Amino acid sequence: MDLKLIGLHLELTPALREYVNTKFQRIAHHLESVISATVTLSIDKLIHKAYADIHIAGKSIRSEATHKDMYTAIDILIDKLNRAVLKNKEKTTHHILHH
Repeated sequence: MDLKLIGLHLELTPALREYVNTKFQRIAHHLESVISATVTLSIDKLIHKAYADIHIAGKSIRSEATHKDMYTAIDILIDKLNRAVLKNKEKTTHHILHH
């Protein structure tokens, strides 16, 4: 999976990069067809925002999360993406089984 990390108004530290990479391995584990993912981390007036755009074969999944702590915002984002990816996987599996 090609993972692109962008920082707006904040420095992407090696620890932050490693944290995002580790979390995204969980999503890649559920879905082998992930082509690429772009994660944007930003700070706006003390609000930490994590936004992700994941490209799967024929589809994109987008999600975002905000929190006063960046690591918590990333955790919330990963949870949302995980649910969306699993839902997409179930839909695809259900569709294949019923045809």
